[in-house]
Amino acid sequence: MLNPDKRSFWLRNYTDQPVGYFLGAPLVNRPIEKYVGVLDSENMGGIRVYQGRGVGGGSLANGGMAVTPKRSYFEEILPSVDSNEMYGTFFPRANAGLGVNHIDQAWFESTDYYQFARVGRKTAERSGFATAFVPNVYDMNYMKQEEAGQVTKSALDGEVIFGNNHGKKSLDKTYLAQAAATGKLTITTLHEVTKVAPAATGGGYSVEMKQIDEQGNTIATKTITADKVFFAAGSIGTSKLLVAMKAQGHLPNLPGAVGQGWGNNGNVMVGRANHAWDATGAKQSCIPTMGIDNWADPAGPVFAEIAPFPAGAELWISLYLAITKNPERAQFQFNSSTGKTELSWQTSQNQPAIDMAKRVFDKINAKEGTIYRTDMFGTYKTWGDDFTYHPLGGCILNQATDNFGRLPEYPGLYVMDGSLVPGNVGVNPFVTITALAERNMATVVANDLS
Repeated sequence: MLNPDKRSFWLRNYTDQPVGYFLGAPLVNRPIEKYVGVLDSENMGGIRVYQGRGVGGGSLANGGMAVTPKRSYFEEILPSVDSNEMYGTFFPRANAGLGVNHIDQAWFESTDYYQFARVGRKTAERSGFATAFVPNVYDMNYMKQEEAGQVTKSALDGEVIFGNNHGKKSLDKTYLAQAAATGKLTITTLHEVTKVAPAATGGGYSVEMKQIDEQGNTIATKTITADKVFFAAGSIGTSKLLVAMKAQGHLPNLPGAVGQGWGNNGNVMVGRANHAWDATGAKQSCIPTMGIDNWADPAGPVFAEIAPFPAGAELWISLYLAITKNPERAQFQFNSSTGKTELSWQTSQNQPAIDMAKRVFDKINAKEGTIYRTDMFGTYKTWGDDFTYHPLGGCILNQATDNFGRLPEYPGLYVMDGSLVPGNVGVNPFVTITALAERNMATVVANDLS
């Protein structure tokens, strides 16, 4: 993160890190060669959406936090899904498939690399907030070996948002590796689907795509025909494509709910300035392992990661990624004059998230006699409210699709990603996305595939 090169970002000439400022100046980002790097920051107008690019998608660039949502809230947002099945079968199956594990708590208490998290826990608990360890797909035994100097460092060497070269069980090492081992999987990289429509003859669907080179130039266009097409391009990619296909008349009978109900999982970031006696450590693991759990507060539900800020120096900064119950939603709309699909989200829609997070961090600051950092998200800006790591919704389950991800009116078209989740799941979403895919595919395989 401290020395990004062209491999860091997807087809950009300049990096766009979430915490882009320090001491109020844009000191963090730097020019890079345009290349098909691992992280995309897609500007959707009122919000920048961070998305993983490459074989493994978001799992390549996320912090690995593998949190199963609170059952009561899951039942609230997806009432059509059998929660007994989810919590008895599909969440456990997803956790096993993803390789979820837990940090050695004795090691956590002693290592220099989690001093930042212990300070975050101490200040939260002194203000009456509960904290919780959270599981991860980073191999915690590998991390202990990193500290001992026995293996190549990754999480302990400033690697996370541009991928972990070691230690993390991203999807290319779990689900995709298992699929490849069957001999039935072909992955074709550097291809972008531009059109899906019923095939002119013989049934199935015609799928058009462009092939790009490593600088993003189109070098070929291709068309294939498929009996079944599964949209798994993420909340943004799937929603944008389906909305465009409906508006352009290629899939005109898609439901009106396609493109609706998008949310940012209530994401907002904030930093606090600690006292000199609450040092957060020059050494920091890039993998978060603890959160502040204030979700039960009816006036402002918040689950806040105690996030690392691995600058390689002592900065006395506590950084947090808050997941809030922001009710605001947005819609995708096709702009016929530009030929692009746009998102209606406005930055002002994140004010409820700020208000909920403020209830927690105002209280901590008051108790500790500390202040917010106002120099990390702009020249004088307290809240990181104009970006999200967790895009959700746009093709919500049992609204835009049937109860298992099938697109009505178009047998053989399926949605299997975060666009099924209605805008907010209360925790880091990728275990929920995986478990829903496990559930939906169990039904599709049993009933739709012969």
